[in-house]
Amino acid sequence: MLPFLRYAAIGATGVTLDLVVFALLFNVGGVHEQVANALSTTLGIVCAFLLNSRFTFGKRDRMLSRFARFYGVGVFGIGVTTVALHVFATGLGVDPNLVKSATIPCVAVLQYWLNKKWSFA
Repeated sequence: MLPFLRYAAIGATGVTLDLVVFALLFNVGGVHEQVANALSTTLGIVCAFLLNSRFTFGKRDRMLSRFARFYGVGVFGIGVTTVALHVFATGLGVDPNLVKSATIPCVAVLQYWLNKKWSFA
């Protein structure tokens, strides 16, 4: 269970970075919610990859290949969030900040499993 706890703690760092950048881009900068989501999530993914590769999975080989896989798993998360933002924010008028926050725990466990079995196997 310890690796998952490390993954979760590192994920919290990436998520915090993601949410702060999203809020700044969307709320302060006036960037469209979908663009802000793609940019902020990408930054969070890069941060999480670098930390997870060292501290959670202890893998420092084949970094480019591992990053491509990790990013692919992250893109899955972007896709889920993009669909949720379209359905709930655009379609139903729910605050995009709330939608963005609610999607994070929904994909975290699946992303851990995919990263453990594929990105860092």
